[in-house]
Amino acid sequence: MSSFIPVLSAYEKDHLGERQSLPERYVGLSDAEMDRRIEGAKRALGRRLVILGHHYQRDEVIKFADHTGDSYRLAQQISKHKDAEFIVFCGVHFMAESADVLAAPGQRVILPDLAAGCSMADMADPEQLETCWSDLEQMGADVGRVFRPGSEAADVGRVFRPGSEAGLKTRPTDKAPIVPVTYINSSAAIKAFCGERGGAVCTSSNAAATLKWAWERGERVLFLPDQHLGRNTAFKLGVPLDDMVVWDPNEIWGGLVPESVERARIILWKGHCSVHTRFTARHIEILRAQHPGIRIIVHPEVPWDVVQAADDSGSTEYILQQVRSGPAGSVWGIGTEIHLVSRLAQEVQPEKTVLSLDQFGCLCSTMFRVSPNHLLWILEGLLDGDVRNRIVVPEDHKHWTRVALDRMLSIK
Repeated sequence: MSSFIPVLSAYEKDHLGERQSLPERYVGLSDAEMDRRIEGAKRALGRRLVILGHHYQRDEVIKFADHTGDSYRLAQQISKHKDAEFIVFCGVHFMAESADVLAAPGQRVILPDLAAGCSMADMADPEQLETCWSDLEQMGADVGRVFRPGSEAADVGRVFRPGSEAGLKTRPTDKAPIVPVTYINSSAAIKAFCGERGGAVCTSSNAAATLKWAWERGERVLFLPDQHLGRNTAFKLGVPLDDMVVWDPNEIWGGLVPESVERARIILWKGHCSVHTRFTARHIEILRAQHPGIRIIVHPEVPWDVVQAADDSGSTEYILQQVRSGPAGSVWGIGTEIHLVSRLAQEVQPEKTVLSLDQFGCLCSTMFRVSPNHLLWILEGLLDGDVRNRIVVPEDHKHWTRVALDRMLSIK
């Protein structure tokens, strides 16, 4: 597994020109020179700068991060750096959007490479979601009116008033027909839609708690964009597969009939992670044959049958905690992105052994686009007073995105 990472890095250097274009002077630099200049820029910027690095980020970049973690942990860190003028997010676009929403006034959020997107987030289009909501209403689900500031209005069937959780307070009423919940791997526009209709954002760390929260408020949940996270989490909470339906945004009425929606506890948007869906139950079978006694733990973005074949599942933070606290001599098979698995393997060796379920098929290619070259270009630009690649969420989305994210952070 460890030999695979240098191959990827060498390939990336050869194809740097395929990413967001850089001035020629930032191409072809040696690793030593980039490290020296990045460290120098960090020192010069001091407390004006904080760098956040997602677990799936490449080693050459994440070593410069002030904080590392999954989306939930990094979102929590933003409020701890109110004096930082620049937040450089070494992740993908939707993460930088969330950081911009949660940032303090005057803070500027920067994404080192604008080409770093997320295929899963792209699977939930705002217009498709608007159509879905309208279709659900036509199918008989009284989805309710949206809340408007300054008025008493039903938010997915419930009345909210300013002054409590996420700026809203519920008046006891019957449960809403549908509560929308979006995974953090979605655009600000999708998050705003959910926030405005009484829903919330979740991460893999708090998906179970968020679904419980939503079912306390609604009869069923519309969960997007990752069907696998929604299915695996709901099943773990005791919801039968027969009580779940998949909404295909490219089909009329999502490819469903009103009766199936009426029976459902959760409506799963037809989206997925291109990294985690590459893992299969066959990968687990092979590892178990090669390493008797191995413990398999996977991310809940993998397909349902893979979770069933594994010993455990959980967020990246949960995976790290389980392996780090595991007994000496234990062998672990991990089903998530290769950079996290590789770093964890190096961290715990030789006391423990960590293996990837599939070392050749689990690279987050869009996260990989953030290169040390781009990070250096960003930091030296800041030293020159040039703020490049700033991510700004439109004001018409910012309020309700913030509401949805605040709910995420408040759900325990």
